[in-house]
Amino acid sequence: MLSREQVLHVAKLARLELTGDEIERFGGELSKVLDHIEKIGELGDLADIEPTSHVVAVENVLRDDEPRPSWPREKVLAPAPDVAQGGFRVPSPGASGAATSAKREAV
Repeated sequence: MLSREQVLHVAKLARLELTGDEIERFGGELSKVLDHIEKIGELGDLADIEPTSHVVAVENVLRDDEPRPSWPREKVLAPAPDVAQGGFRVPSPGASGAATSAKREAV
């Protein structure tokens, strides 16, 4: 297990302020991580092993992005509080308060 001083050194490098309980807990957790790294080191030369991000083959399961009919614009805009130029009128992102000028954004 890592010593208290080692945990404090790592915390200092990461600019973390740890409580006494956290120092003890992280000492155990960091020791487990280092143990796993040591086990990987025991495997020897891994240069011929192809890197993987998943343990099983993964393929794209998303549908093709194809245009399809959507709701009529009039139906979507019907409940909108402020409609302009065929779209929603929204406040400018940089404006604040009730006296702001509205920026026209068409959807």
